[in-house]
Amino acid sequence: MPGTGFDFKDAGVVITGGGGGIGAALARRFAAAGARVVVADTHGSAAREIAGQIGGIAVAADAASEAGVRGLIATATDALGAIDLYCANAGVAPEGGPEALEAAWASAWEVNVMAHVRAAGLLLPAWLERGRGRFLATASAAGLLTMLGSAPYTVTKHGALAFAEWLAATYAHRGITVQALCPQGVHTNMLAGAGRRVRALVNPTAISPEQVADTVFEAMADGRFLILTHPETAGLYQARAADTGRWIAGMNYLQRKTELF
Repeated sequence: MPGTGFDFKDAGVVITGGGGGIGAALARRFAAAGARVVVADTHGSAAREIAGQIGGIAVAADAASEAGVRGLIATATDALGAIDLYCANAGVAPEGGPEALEAAWASAWEVNVMAHVRAAGLLLPAWLERGRGRFLATASAAGLLTMLGSAPYTVTKHGALAFAEWLAATYAHRGITVQALCPQGVHTNMLAGAGRRVRALVNPTAISPEQVADTVFEAMADGRFLILTHPETAGLYQARAADTGRWIAGMNYLQRKTELF
């Protein structure tokens, strides 16, 4: 049943976006606990590097397409025998608002949301038959709050969180554990490549990918739905719900400050 912990010993684990950042840190942490890990990344060389470090299996896969997700799950199932934990971790964060290119919005939707939907659709039949399975969605604190400077990221991470919540509500009684990882700032290439406004907002409290992986590993023991890496996130989420108008006013204040940079 969900919430009773997860035994990593010999477990079959798939991690998308595993070639760097949070994905690579998860791969190392889970492999150290005895898991058999498939490291998937659009950059095959990055996947091979991390897989080589942990004795894992590298797969060059594009989570932005139906064919890519289907191929990844087929390859991982052949290699592992069964997938016990699927980490939908790949993500993109194009900057801008309504003026962002259609292609940027489409990419964010495909990677940040539809990759999760497609993976779940392929994994659920086997998991429901076995009566167990675990899905970890990297949704970001932007899925709970708002990321100024990137409407595509904010909107799609809200979507990823909503889908994870729907999965949990729908299948918890059938042995499926769904968890949503919602970190605030993390020192990854994504953050390093972000615009100065985003970096100014996020860098002061950013943590390492390894710290995120440690938090996720701990959360696997109790099956909590929301995995928060920053203590302040919960309070901000509660404040947003309690007085949304005040929350928006506060975020607009931050927006005006960043426009001075």
